Amino acid sequence: MIRADGLLYERVRLDSDRDVAGARRAVTKAMSDLGAKALKKTRFVTAVSEIARNAIVHGGGGELQVFTHDAPKEVIVICADEGQGICDVETALQDGFTTGSGMGRGLGGAQRLCDAFEIETTTGNGEKNKKAEMIRAGDSN
Repeated sequence: MIRADGLLYERVRLDSDRDVAGARRAVTKAMSDLGAKALKKTRFVTAVSEIARNAIVHGGGGELQVFTHDAPKEVIVICADEGQGICDVETALQDGFTTGSGMGRGLGGAQRLCDAFEIETTTGNGEKNKKAEMIRAGDSN
C-alpha cells in the first residue's frame, strides 16, 4: 500500500485540460526539488498527466495532491475524483480498454511508468463515489 503521508507539497484542482498542465508543473517541481533525474521525472510526470486527464474526462473533475518525503526521497501523488467509480479495475488497466473515445492506454500506461500504482474505487446505486489513484516515484533516480 502506498503511504499517503509526508509533506503536502501542492494541491491542484482538476476541472479542465489547463489543470493537467498545472499538475504536471507541480510534480515536476517537487521531483526537481528532491533531485530526481530527467528520465524519472519524464516518466512520472507522464503518468500524472494520464491520471489527471482521467479524473477530468471520466470522473467529472477532482483534485490532485502532491506529497514529498525526504527519507526515502519520493513523491507521492493522490488523484481523487467524484465519478461513478471503476467496476472492474483489472480490466480498466488492460491496454485497449476504454469507456470513451480514447485508445485505452491511459491507466495501464500510467501504472507502468510508476514505482507503485494503486486504485481505490467504490461503485453502486448510481451515486457519485470517490476514486483515488495513488502513484509513487521513489529514490529520485
